[in-house]
Amino acid sequence: MRNLIAPLAALSTVAIFLTVALSGCGDATLKAQQQQVQQQQQQIEQQQQEIESLKQQAPSYTPGLPSAPGGCDRATEQAATQHGGSDYAAGSYEKALAYYKDALSACPADPKAEINVARAYEAMGNRDSAVEHYRAAASSSDASAPGAIEEARNALVRLGAGAP
Repeated sequence: MRNLIAPLAALSTVAIFLTVALSGCGDATLKAQQQQVQQQQQQIEQQQQEIESLKQQAPSYTPGLPSAPGGCDRATEQAATQHGGSDYAAGSYEKALAYYKDALSACPADPKAEINVARAYEAMGNRDSAVEHYRAAASSSDASAPGAIEEARNALVRLGAGAP
């Protein structure tokens, strides 16, 4: 029996040691997880602040609202043109057309906006509407956009629609 008491005492000591060690590991793991959660919460808060900052920097854009008669809302035109350009590049010509029409509504006399609308119609296979908008751009009197006017005239020739 004495032979069994020594090994049992040793096993008992090992069991106590393991229990203490494991409970210590559990506390360390729990603390590490709590720290990780706190770090992630801080990252989320930082990202939310960055999002709010970006929202404040972005120009406001309300689709489909025309500018004042004879006026031009450049911020809306630029935002709509940028969205349209992204959709056009992705091959979403219908979406691009909607944005380009918004840009044209914001600045009705801008030949560049007319060309974007014409390009979208052309990409969709609607030649007649494309020609209509290329003609509007080609006949523009906007002296600040000679390149756009020339581009529209070239497109009319390419489409066999002649001069504006």
